[in-house]
Amino acid sequence: MITVEQLKQLGWGTLQRYRKLNPYSKLFLWGTIALYISLAATLVIIGPDRIGQTLYNLAQKVSHYPLGWLILFLVFFVISFPPCVGHTTLITLCGYAYGMKGFPIAAAGSLFGSAFTFIVLRLLFSRRLRKWSESNEKWQALETVIATKGLPLIVLIRASPFPPWVYSNTLFASIQSVALWQFFLATFVVFPKIAIFVFVGSRLASLSDGEQRSHMDTTTKILNISISVGGVLVAALASWIIYRAMRKEILHLDGVPPEVDELAAEAIEEAEEGAPLLGPHRENSNRYDRSPA
Repeated sequence: MITVEQLKQLGWGTLQRYRKLNPYSKLFLWGTIALYISLAATLVIIGPDRIGQTLYNLAQKVSHYPLGWLILFLVFFVISFPPCVGHTTLITLCGYAYGMKGFPIAAAGSLFGSAFTFIVLRLLFSRRLRKWSESNEKWQALETVIATKGLPLIVLIRASPFPPWVYSNTLFASIQSVALWQFFLATFVVFPKIAIFVFVGSRLASLSDGEQRSHMDTTTKILNISISVGGVLVAALASWIIYRAMRKEILHLDGVPPEVDELAAEAIEEAEEGAPLLGPHRENSNRYDRSPA
């Protein structure tokens, strides 16, 4: 059970991390908070029933198109580029439209959309990547840690909820020691989570449609709601466990100095800026140097 002292430490640690953020990171954080507040307000004002019915109608319209699956597949390529968002929503929409038959669409779209993003970003920003790596100590540390651990750590970072999907694509494109085949294989680890959200979408579809809902008895409604909420909670719990394991792996890597581990962990946390590929270029004093004296 969490004690009051642990809560105080957590709050103080969060405040300290916030103070360390640069202005761009703070702006992103407050923008994200404002977005979620707006979404919550929209949900309350419009009502979940109307929103659910709108999503259901949209999904059904797409599913009745001859190439509706292709439309969803191509949208994955768009939302894989930062600063776009909506990966989980699009996965759920696949469940809305096709039930569990939407899993191949969501899985293939996620895999090939992220791989395409990886290739494009690395090709377009290769020169900036080299310049950034030479001047940013955190990225040097992260490259060293990933190069030391290899594919197992890449898999852990990919499965972690932080950084989010679109910024995870940017992060790996930024790390020169990550090969495309490693990124491709690591993306397979998110397939179970994709399957969960497709399943949740298939359950929510029946609850969102007023006509189907009117023919359900109370027991069926409760069962569908419980399954949907349970699926989201399982995915969230698994993501949190993986995130903790990822941080522990980075911070306690054998053969790497502790200060390097700390810098690598900070680089992961700052990945939402899109750095170094999309973030503002900032020169750093280089306290960490990988080259021998």
